Amino acid sequence: MSLPSLKILLTAPRGFCAGVVRAIDIVERALELYGAPVYVRHEIVHNKYVVDDLKSKGAIFVDELDEIPPGDHPVVFSAHGVPKSVPAEAQRRAMFQIDATCPLVTKVHMEALRHHEQGLELILIGHKNHPEVIGTMGQLPAGAITLIETAEDAELVPVRDPSKLAYVTQTTLSVDDTKDVIAVLQMRFPAIKGPLKEDICYATTNRQDAVKSIADKIELLIVVGAPNSSNSLRLVEVGEKSGCPRGLLVQRATDLDWSTLQGLSTIGLSAGASAPEILVNEIIDAFRGHYDVSVEKVVLREENVSFKLPRELRPAQPAL
Repeated sequence: MSLPSLKILLTAPRGFCAGVVRAIDIVERALELYGAPVYVRHEIVHNKYVVDDLKSKGAIFVDELDEIPPGDHPVVFSAHGVPKSVPAEAQRRAMFQIDATCPLVTKVHMEALRHHEQGLELILIGHKNHPEVIGTMGQLPAGAITLIETAEDAELVPVRDPSKLAYVTQTTLSVDDTKDVIAVLQMRFPAIKGPLKEDICYATTNRQDAVKSIADKIELLIVVGAPNSSNSLRLVEVGEKSGCPRGLLVQRATDLDWSTLQGLSTIGLSAGASAPEILVNEIIDAFRGHYDVSVEKVVLREENVSFKLPRELRPAQPAL
């Protein structure tokens, strides 16, 4: 019996961004140089497949530093960034710490610090309890940053002095939703200062734009990513807001419910910035078991960003 035809529009850019590649490389390079175990505080990136792979190579993931026994094994901080109290505690305990914070998150930390030193009150646009938000708020003394999530929050947020105000944003937000929040802040507080360059990272923007470009051509958008991955969740939302009737976030092909995936003719496929390409291919292969699949690549733009490893992990330079 012949299978029904299905076209998969495969968006690009998708999947790993430069910050995620760097974070994973940091753990793997530390294992290579110093041997197992390498301890990692929190998930290095929000993806179970990646975390499990690193565990199999000798990484041990912990929630807090007090779970790590004394010794000289490396301790890696995740790509999302950490409050200042974490490296301070690691230093107090004489730990060999390696910071895998994405450089674009570090940029937000530096902006927040600069605004604070200029005597400005800080508003952070982001999602409560997300690790990146916890890390950013932890750069400054308690109470120095007010967190808001929505345009409605922006309408109501109280400030001490509208003439001494600045905002920063989480790097993995919906570009369109964030613009709405910023517009309200700028309307209420015309003197508010923003980032010199937008905080939402290039990879988040590119993946959202790629999804937007196919949203009105598909019946279903599948995003490969973790349920705690902010940028992956935003891709589903962006697809649905841009004309796609239904969006689906899945971690693996085993998450697909085939009873709800019948009668399709064209779907879109993307992946969050912490989802490896092997999982994208796994989804395509799973559809081949139910459909006669053709894959059309939709490349919005090319990405060629890369970030250097921390100095302590770079190859030694030969002596002149």
